[in-house]
Amino acid sequence: MSDPFMSDRFDANPALVALVERLRATGYAFTTVTPATHARVNARPRNARARSLRDVFGWSRPFVEDLLPPDLFAAMREAGVLARDGDAWRATIRVSSLDGGLFVHSAYPPDATDVVFFGPDTARFVAAVVEHLDGRTAAVQRAVDVGCGSGAAGIAIARRNPEAEIVLVDINDAALAAAATNAQLAGAHGVVPCRSDLLGGVEGEFDLVVSNPPFMLDRAGRTYRDGGGAYGEGLSLAVVEAAGARLAPGGSLVLFTGSAIVEGEDPFRQAATAACEAAGLSWSYREFDPDAYGEELEGPAYADAERIALVVLTATRGSQR
Repeated sequence: MSDPFMSDRFDANPALVALVERLRATGYAFTTVTPATHARVNARPRNARARSLRDVFGWSRPFVEDLLPPDLFAAMREAGVLARDGDAWRATIRVSSLDGGLFVHSAYPPDATDVVFFGPDTARFVAAVVEHLDGRTAAVQRAVDVGCGSGAAGIAIARRNPEAEIVLVDINDAALAAAATNAQLAGAHGVVPCRSDLLGGVEGEFDLVVSNPPFMLDRAGRTYRDGGGAYGEGLSLAVVEAAGARLAPGGSLVLFTGSAIVEGEDPFRQAATAACEAAGLSWSYREFDPDAYGEELEGPAYADAERIALVVLTATRGSQR
């Protein structure tokens, strides 16, 4: 079975686009939850097998062929998103609702190192980006979504700025291929997926940089989750530094990330705002959620942390360098 997210070029998968369009025509909608909630809900005995399209494409439950209309099952086969599960079948992708559209991403459970992750933080990140867009006085001309994953934030920018060039960068080829498919589903034609480690693979300046990088310390080393550094803040700080060098005059960074709070102090805030000031950027910083991922505090990596906050850093360059 081919991987629907892998491609030598980062073009939309036409068969996968057609499949999702079929789902859209049925009125399909699904809100993706955290992996922990997903596991709890799927563990209920009545949820052992799928009974609906949401069970198949949202909850990643095994299903019998007769559950689906024949044309939809055939479309799954053509898109390469069918896998055997004992005497049943399973979808190898999920399809989730956000910002008025449908997005394809990896199936549950998200165990592989190259997972295309999508969940509640995706929705929070997109909300933070849209809030920033609503407060801008000038249209976006050139933007980049760093570590784009499914491409949800970059696509949200493109939908509101159809004349802009939106670059989606990631080191995960599966993410870039999924983002290309999601961009076509959204009708976002100015989106350009590009393999890049931070901004090293793209040129020029941007008037908007957005990012929701990995911000945990992950023992499994999964790239979509492991941020490095002392508490997972390494990649987030690297994004701040990269943006500081590439923001155009008047340009802004919107960073949605997590920060471990230690003895009442926020080490990431201290380092990130210092980097902003060194780059000549004005900034604002707020806690979006003061207490997230509390289960991580049980691990040795967070033995000194009292909580993990979700935060939004917005940094802006003046109109002149």
